[in-house]
This record gives sequence, structure tokens and C-alpha cells, in this order.
Amino acid sequence: MFGYRHVMLCAAALMLPAFSGGAGPHSAGPLAVQADVAQNGQRDFDFEIGTWKTQLKRRLKPLTGSTSWVEYEGTTLVKPLLGGRANTAELLVGGSAGRIEGVSLRLYNPQTKQWSLNYAAAADGAMTPPVIGGFSGGRGIFFADDTLGDRPIRVRFVISDITANSARFEQAFSADGGKTWEINWIATDTRVEEKT
Repeated sequence: MFGYRHVMLCAAALMLPAFSGGAGPHSAGPLAVQADVAQNGQRDFDFEIGTWKTQLKRRLKPLTGSTSWVEYEGTTLVKPLLGGRANTAELLVGGSAGRIEGVSLRLYNPQTKQWSLNYAAAADGAMTPPVIGGFSGGRGIFFADDTLGDRPIRVRFVISDITANSARFEQAFSADGGKTWEINWIATDTRVEEKT
């Protein structure tokens, strides 16, 4: 993912709806707002706040027939911002192939009820085109159109196996419009216990 299109996940703007605290018949109190937020997906990434041990492997030369992978290990730190309406995730991993440093930004669109996942590598500071999608049945699935070199590709990003203390992130590319997929990025995060 990193170097050609790296979409880890990390920061999210959770656009919370405004509500009136009044007692009128049409006012939405805090409990109604919390229920609405839970139902419309604005809190889908709350599970990720905290510090994570990240084990990552990346396929070298995607969509070339290569079966060579490199491995990295490090941390992902996810912090809430703006009173919980956003968060940032900082990825810092290293291995035999060098280091990967970057940040992801996830933004919730309350009109479409979908997320856009955006990534920028520290190496170039440029944001990649976002993958867009959402969560269903405990999995997040996101898609985008992009290029690999001059070649148009489809990108799929999947978040799965989500528990309170672990999650899996997988990226795949397709050169045939999504008929077949080749996985090129797998990250497994395990929560680091906070010291008190």
C-alpha cells in the first residue's frame, strides 16, 4: 500500500449532528442523538482509539506476478480530535525493506452515510485518492479507482476480525475492473495496554 497507494486507517472526522437541548416536543435530547449516531455509522471507528502494535506485510511489485513480500513491525497511534468528531492515526513501522511512516484521515459523510479513507506518506506528504465505503456485519469495505504507474486499477480496502483488542486491515488491487483481486497489504493490529 505505501509507496504507490497506502491507505492505512487512521484519522476520522465524525460529524456529529447538532441538537437542541430544549424540552420541546421536537427537540432531540442527548439519548436520541446517541442512538442516531450509533445507527448511522458515525462511530464506526471508535474501536480504534488508542495505541496498537502493528505487524504488517507488503507485496513487492503488485500486479506483476510477484510473490515476494516484506514484513514490518511497529506501532499505530490513534488519537481523537475535536471532541471525538475526528481522529488521527500515525503509522510508524520498520523492517528489512526500510521504514513506513504515514498518517490516515477518515472522514464520515452524514449525507451518504459513508466513510472516505485518505492516506499520506511522510516520504512525499501527498494524500492518495480516498477509498469510500462503510461497515456492515462487523466488516468495513471501501473502494476507489486509482492508477499503478500509468495503469488504471481498482482498489479495495477491507477491515475485518474487529475485536476490542485486535483488527485486520487488508488492501487489494484489481486490473480487470474488480473481477479478480490481488492482495498486496496485510496489517494486524493488537492493542497495547495503557499504563496508568
